[in-house]
Amino acid sequence: MEAAKAAEAEATAGRLRGPLHGVPVGIKDIINVAGLPTTGHSKILQDNLAAADAVCVEKLRGAGAIVMGKLSTHEFAIGGPSFDLPWPPARNPWNTGHHPGGSSSGSGSGVSAGLFPMALGSDTGGSVRNPASCCGIVGLKPTYGLVSRRGVFPLSFTLDHIGPMTRTVEDNALMLEAIAGHDPLDPGSAAASAGHYRAALDLGVRGLRIGFVRHFHEIDMPAEPEVTASLEHVMRTLQMAGADVRDIHLPSLGEFSAVNRVILQSEAFSIHAAWLRTRPGDYGQLARRRLMSGAFFGGADYVTANKRRMEMIAAVNAALAEVDVLLCASSMDPACRIDNPAEP
Repeated sequence: MEAAKAAEAEATAGRLRGPLHGVPVGIKDIINVAGLPTTGHSKILQDNLAAADAVCVEKLRGAGAIVMGKLSTHEFAIGGPSFDLPWPPARNPWNTGHHPGGSSSGSGSGVSAGLFPMALGSDTGGSVRNPASCCGIVGLKPTYGLVSRRGVFPLSFTLDHIGPMTRTVEDNALMLEAIAGHDPLDPGSAAASAGHYRAALDLGVRGLRIGFVRHFHEIDMPAEPEVTASLEHVMRTLQMAGADVRDIHLPSLGEFSAVNRVILQSEAFSIHAAWLRTRPGDYGQLARRRLMSGAFFGGADYVTANKRRMEMIAAVNAALAEVDVLLCASSMDPACRIDNPAEP
């Protein structure tokens, strides 16, 4: 409240700190905020206090945003909605008996509930996009390296992204403009300056070439009828607005998932190996089980997965030479029950 009053006084005096002046934001609890705990929602880091802001938080403050606090996450961004952790899991605000999606669960839930208009999440295998779809908000996994990850507890160095979560597309573009940009101290940072992501928002979709990846939800991993119907509705809406929608083929969804799983779990295990050996009981059951599976991948598995990853990147880039954007499902199922351990 003090920060909000100070921002209001500055605005009254004609001094704006930036495009997010006075806007409240929430921060996923694997991202450092100076003076606050960064726990990863885990007993392992229960007493870990951040000495400095993560770069993305620093950039938000520089744009005038006010940090409200830290948000629930799946344990270390890999567990599920667990009830054996020091804090309860976030719930879906549309129906609190249901899962808000993960692992940026508190970010999706809080934005959707109207507690704050913007939040930071992270995405390694869907952790921004999944809660965005489950909670009905906008979530973006930016291009790899566009947003610095310095000051964020890692899950997988090869696959981690920081992304904005908002109620509108325009807010998402505004937030991305604030946090994007090269960080020479992040080895994965792209040597590119931030873009003007709001510039084309008013142009509409007429003439936009959209590749519809139907086989993901029709063949590779058949979706629930509700999801399929929603995708068809989106496709027809885009066509009526003047977009050129065409079917496009990529490697199978199962192959994308397998490569992600091998890389993510191998790297996650390497990060947590020492704690798993010395403090296994301080993890929740779900996170411990998922992290431990990384111990069973060998060097050949990891190298093969990275080789195939580069081939799949080439396949997607080839598709994007023919179309401007790809349309596919974020999840094959609607938000599930939060208390059903077989579902999340």
